[in-house]
Amino acid sequence: MSDLTLVLVPQQPADQAAIEKLDERVFGPGRFARSAYRLREGVAADLSLSYVARVGRLLVGANRMTHISCAGKPALLLGPLSVEPAFRSAGIGEALVMKSLEAARAAGHRLVLLVGDMAYYGKMGFEPVPDGRLLFPGPVDPERLLYCALTKGALDGVKGRVTRVV
Repeated sequence: MSDLTLVLVPQQPADQAAIEKLDERVFGPGRFARSAYRLREGVAADLSLSYVARVGRLLVGANRMTHISCAGKPALLLGPLSVEPAFRSAGIGEALVMKSLEAARAAGHRLVLLVGDMAYYGKMGFEPVPDGRLLFPGPVDPERLLYCALTKGALDGVKGRVTRVV
């Protein structure tokens, strides 16, 4: 009998094809038009902060962390976070996010942004970005622009455009 324990491990280049297929199943082709995807376009994820979830040899979830700039200050963009539909509501998404936040904090990063639902991400330490504080490229519902301060005061004095780091 095979081991069916959930394992979280850093992403490897060899995982990318499976992750793309997972993202396609979860988000569909419209995902490329989303502002967060556009911000990540052409920028490689930081694989040391990005994780996959496996049950046995099956990849059942993945998330990415990409370096961005918030008003000229370094930050990270979390996402996409994707979990196979059959494995949703099992805590896999939350485990992936927490693992990435822990790795980012340990690596000395201070600030993480994402576009998502406060009801879901709030329990992981995310808060809404104060109105008018950050200008995200493209259309984004301001209520869905969230941040997690990995160190105290990480958002203090940060006001301006969010841009990609190439």
